[in-house]
Amino acid sequence: MAERFFRSIRLLAQCYQTFEQLSNADVRRTGLTPSQFDIIATLGNTEGMTFRELGEQTLITKGTLTGVIDRLEEQGLVRRVAQTDDRRCTLVQLTETGQREFEEVFPRHVMHCKQPFLDYTEADFAALERELGRLKASLDATMVCRKD
Repeated sequence: MAERFFRSIRLLAQCYQTFEQLSNADVRRTGLTPSQFDIIATLGNTEGMTFRELGEQTLITKGTLTGVIDRLEEQGLVRRVAQTDDRRCTLVQLTETGQREFEEVFPRHVMHCKQPFLDYTEADFAALERELGRLKASLDATMVCRKD
């Protein structure tokens, strides 16, 4: 690892992996999978979303999304609503049970995930976001060049 940037990328990846472990362990205590929780958290306090919107708002791939929605529907947490104006679009909404689940598990999960950041000041967050934004912009610019 002679290249300096590898150390930073490794640290960034380790932070992400550790945070995912922290988050996923808490989510699994709710009886939901991380993907199911992601859908419920995304749909919470909304009128619902199409499959396309859910795919854009979550980190769940299109192929996986249908199965996750199927299982949540079987549990009575979401429902599919066909749109009358465009029958190709189906809206996914939380049921009353799903909304109660969201209201119960989401605030607790936020508090759990917040713990590692309690010592961060607004300036710490601003600096972190500035540097991560700069890195993302550089990576995005590189990807644009590669597509040509």
